[in-house]
Amino acid sequence: MDGGVWGGGAKDGGAGDSAPWVPDRGDGTYRNPVLNADYSDPDAVRVGADHYLTASSFGRVPGLPLLHSRDLVNWTLLGHALDRLEPAGAFAAPRHDCGVWAPALRHHAGRFWIFWGDPDHGIQQVNAPDIRGPWTRPHLLKAGRGLIDPCPLWDEETGEAYLVHAWAKSRSGVKNRLTGHRMSPDGRELLDPGAVIVDGDLLPGWFTLEGPKLHRRDGWFWIFAPAGGVGTGWQGAFRSRAFHGPYEERVVLAQGSTDVNGPHQGAWVTTAAGEDYFLHFQQRGAYGRVVHLQPMRWDDDGWPVIGRRGEPVGTARKPATPDAAPQPTAVPATDDDFPGGAPGPQWQWTANPRPGWAAAHDGAGLRLACVRTADAHDLRLLPNVLTQRLPGAPCAVTVELALESEAEGARAGLAVLGDAFAWIGLERGPDGVRLVHRFAEEVAERERDAARPRPAPSGRALLHIAALPGARCRFAADTGEGPRESGPVFAATPWRWVGALLGLFAAAPRPGPDAAGTAHFGRFRLTNDPQTPHGKRADT
Repeated sequence: MDGGVWGGGAKDGGAGDSAPWVPDRGDGTYRNPVLNADYSDPDAVRVGADHYLTASSFGRVPGLPLLHSRDLVNWTLLGHALDRLEPAGAFAAPRHDCGVWAPALRHHAGRFWIFWGDPDHGIQQVNAPDIRGPWTRPHLLKAGRGLIDPCPLWDEETGEAYLVHAWAKSRSGVKNRLTGHRMSPDGRELLDPGAVIVDGDLLPGWFTLEGPKLHRRDGWFWIFAPAGGVGTGWQGAFRSRAFHGPYEERVVLAQGSTDVNGPHQGAWVTTAAGEDYFLHFQQRGAYGRVVHLQPMRWDDDGWPVIGRRGEPVGTARKPATPDAAPQPTAVPATDDDFPGGAPGPQWQWTANPRPGWAAAHDGAGLRLACVRTADAHDLRLLPNVLTQRLPGAPCAVTVELALESEAEGARAGLAVLGDAFAWIGLERGPDGVRLVHRFAEEVAERERDAARPRPAPSGRALLHIAALPGARCRFAADTGEGPRESGPVFAATPWRWVGALLGLFAAAPRPGPDAAGTAHFGRFRLTNDPQTPHGKRADT
């Protein structure tokens, strides 16, 4: 079946005319967001002329995405730092809002370091000699519930090391305060029981203080920390001559007169050209937390001024690169032909993967096992869903599917996944393979039909989702008789605070023999021209 029924797609990592969102405007300026997808709680570091970024990955695997840019605008996805979530048994099933929260990325002593808080287990750390690894296994630095948003600091002047972290009230009963520790230089143990160094309850008007990032500048300890809540808050800055305080505070970025709600939690970066910038997120519902880049300067009193007089900017001059050679326009990969049967770095499972879910082979295409499960009726419960982020701009998604399983009830498809979900794909019934389109509302415990099933005698289909503004999705498919729309528009939802995901899956119900055959996916494409089969554009 021709994969070009609705058009082709940009190559992995490219940013041609077909990419859903390109921040580089091609004239020396950029537009926000610079990462228009759910890269929640970003942190970044510069090493030489290169910038690296990581973000929360919650319960998805692999975790801790690793992105690279020379200009803070054009980003490529290199891979991930975390192969599996630990403790492994806790993540054998999906836990969409648990796992990796708000990591901090640093470079010290010739190594990259990432610290993060797992709200149910404690503060963990991995490190590597190169951004591409090999990364160490997670080391539990501080055990406990509600310990989140850790950030280390190695003081190059004194040789001392420190750690600051926040608290999740849902696990600990405590929030709105930052705790500081002295830390061993190897990042493997804390040297004191910790003390509250900033108490948000003592600051008039401050609440939900979290996400601290610790820095040194001009003899000051600096903590950049957001407050006020994800959707409505602001970015604060704190400074003190001593690590344990006292700290003075100031709001340095807020929504103001702009439409960028809750701008906060991110990374202060000084480029190789000596310019300061701040990367932060904006909560956008089903799109998750998209990443903005703000110019930053220092006022006469030594405080940071972010954006335009403390408000976010929509466009700005691109950061200078020290060698004056512009970085090629780039965006994180979305398209995939799955060479050798391996998914690209943009894909993550919804839980720790198990052997046999995806089969390696010599050709192109992804061969997923139709895993037997009692939860085949609810994609939110399946650990073997392969996902990538839903772009924050209108787009079209297409993928080829062949259902190779002979097991009755085996199904496979393309999904939009959140607290509610919908999917379109193929299912083997008693009379052969049929095209099905199913969905479940947020409170529903199982899926139901969004359209009447129809025969798919070839066992093949080209599946299509047109994602309209507001994450409203139209579904369609071509089973050999031309493309046809299916069912009503589906409004994508987040998974609590995790953005909606695009997913590929294969499953089969129990009971039955363990082996239920496979489903073959090919030519996954994601473009900026979401037309339905009848030519109606997604922006209408």
